[in-house]
Amino acid sequence: MPLHRDDPKSVGGYKLVDRLGAGGMGIVYLGRARSGREVAVKVVHAQYAEDKVFRARFRHEIESVRKVSGAFTAPVVDADAEAVRPWMATQYVPGRSLADRIREQGALRGAELRQVALGLVEALREIHRAGVVHRDLKPANVLMAEDGPRVIDFGISRAAENHNTLTETGQMIGTPPFMSPEQLTDARNVGPASDVFSLGALLVFCVTGRGPFDADSPYLTAYRVVHDEPVLEGVARPLRSVLERCLAKEAKDRPGLDELAHEFAAVLPEPAEGDPPTTTLRPGPPRAGAEADPGIAADRTASAGRRSRTRPLWAAVGTVGVLGLGLLGYMRYGPGFADDPSPASPAPAAASAASRWAALPAGWKPWQTGVTVTAASGVTKAPDVNGADVAPHCAVDQGSVYCGGNALLPARIDGATGRTLWRAGIAPAGIPADWYTSTVVGVDGDVVLVHLLVNNASGFTQEQTLVALDRDSGEELWSRKVYNGSPGSIDVAGLALMQEADGRTVTARSAADGKERWKIPLPAKHFCTLIDREGRPYVECVTDSADDDTQFIVIDPSDGSVRRLATPADSGSFVGALDGKLLFVESDAEADVVAAGRDLTYTRIVRVDPESGEREVTELPQRYRGTVALARGTLYFSNSTGRVTAASPLTGAKVWESRTTVESPGQVSVDASGRTAYVASGSGRVAALDAARGTLLWESSTRAEVLAGGITPVVLFDKGALVVATADGTIFTLDPAHPDRTPVSAG
Repeated sequence: MPLHRDDPKSVGGYKLVDRLGAGGMGIVYLGRARSGREVAVKVVHAQYAEDKVFRARFRHEIESVRKVSGAFTAPVVDADAEAVRPWMATQYVPGRSLADRIREQGALRGAELRQVALGLVEALREIHRAGVVHRDLKPANVLMAEDGPRVIDFGISRAAENHNTLTETGQMIGTPPFMSPEQLTDARNVGPASDVFSLGALLVFCVTGRGPFDADSPYLTAYRVVHDEPVLEGVARPLRSVLERCLAKEAKDRPGLDELAHEFAAVLPEPAEGDPPTTTLRPGPPRAGAEADPGIAADRTASAGRRSRTRPLWAAVGTVGVLGLGLLGYMRYGPGFADDPSPASPAPAAASAASRWAALPAGWKPWQTGVTVTAASGVTKAPDVNGADVAPHCAVDQGSVYCGGNALLPARIDGATGRTLWRAGIAPAGIPADWYTSTVVGVDGDVVLVHLLVNNASGFTQEQTLVALDRDSGEELWSRKVYNGSPGSIDVAGLALMQEADGRTVTARSAADGKERWKIPLPAKHFCTLIDREGRPYVECVTDSADDDTQFIVIDPSDGSVRRLATPADSGSFVGALDGKLLFVESDAEADVVAAGRDLTYTRIVRVDPESGEREVTELPQRYRGTVALARGTLYFSNSTGRVTAASPLTGAKVWESRTTVESPGQVSVDASGRTAYVASGSGRVAALDAARGTLLWESSTRAEVLAGGITPVVLFDKGALVVATADGTIFTLDPAHPDRTPVSAG
């Protein structure tokens, strides 16, 4: 990063060339000595320079780090604790942090994992030999140099033999996901075994992309560190057994570093002859025999239960004002991505971020609002929802978000600011809000199409109407009664397709003015559903007769011509078209009955030629559960446990499988570049995964204030921004490159 206008030109005789970062303690610069040697110069923030306690801590830091040298640490080369703004220069290590490495490329495997594990053991040996305890070993404090990892940032280290009062002020030092239990319960008696615990947590993060005690808040994370057993799903034995010992609650039960060195060398593979350098290894998709890799579990279904322990937690709840210098970074960025900079770490490569994340809309900032906030026009005050589960569902078009739902009038929200621009008053007079449901069918040019369902006092459907609204004002342009048994209407190619009130025909009308363009007859004694897949219309018709007389109709929207296929596959199994074939993914009826409305169990893929009706059936090599979606040429299954699986739509072979903590997610969405897949829950938790490998890139915290049912949200895209609706009516956006950014309240 370039220097700022008010940055010094030099410090201690070192010419400052660039900024490497800024954190809670100070600013880190890239400096150059007269000889040309490059160093990382940490300069304390001006507001701390006058703080005697802080200056004493910094002086102590310098004394501690100067005792440490070794191949896997970044030594201090110069310092001045008495300067107006104290500073310290360490060896500059050209390389990104371990946090950045995992965030950009996913989990460590094989030889790369071995190099990091053994390198960190060696680094801790050198640190402990100097009588120092690091106290904040985390991915952001490990640099990935060409010849191995480097442990950096001893800003919160202290000499092991020095039990002075610097840590007796109520300030806990560390970052919650990687802190040991004793750091939270007895900070003055923290010894070398604390770093072993942190090493275990860090290596779990390296293998799985998440910490063994992760939670939605640092305080809950701290509670789990003290009381709960680690969650080690995704770590295979025998490595798992070693890490379980590292994460023992009692310091005396953890292995020593010499023992760890032998065990890591035994369970992690050495590089094979001819392998590329470990620093260039990239994680690949799961492969046959992956269980041979001790860093990755072949079966991730086994859950490590959390067994409660009773230990004092004075540091995690109430009695401590600050959980150390790493807490702010944890709250902002999540585990492993603290904002305190790595003294020798350059900024993440912009090219890498730009290649994955699309540009955000002009003037956009992350925002959060509710479906019942005051609107600028139309029905400004939302009707009383009477406690109904609103279960909003939304559509995005041209920089605006349009939402409807149970007991909700359709509304337009500005995509850049989250401000509610209008709310349409289309409900019949005198009807309570919890008697109707509005569904945004689509946005076509200047017209918003909404399907309005109105119930009677008994809860049965009374009437259904397709309503066209003006995009700018929300005023009604035209409306048409539709078949009372129809589950909805669709919008394709400038046309509104609906079942007429007689239930015998599908009519296409101009979205702009409602004029009829064409119509097609529907089979008698069938219940028909309109389907939109990638802007193409289809109709699926089923019957109550004993023989499964399913009819599937493919429509050409330009003229209404159709091709009818008799019983091509099980009803409700159509996922889309691929390579000119219709793709159906069928489920096991008996298993689905047992599941009682939970995850479906899928057994086969059926590909149908729409011209000839010829069927090609492929049995799935394994059973997949959950909901299924076809996106960018890949089948994605997401089940209620948060497991996401990608599979080939031709063979059904698993491409990858990943575990998330997203509870009962909706269908997978894939961005325009095809590089990132997303799932979201009704609570507003979102997970981003690499679409090619399944690597978990990040997970957000929940956003819903009230947990409610009735919705399995799908992540929507407003250019490079994400749009998500929660079950309780919260609507929010995320910057996928920085999901931690605090949203602006728009209501």
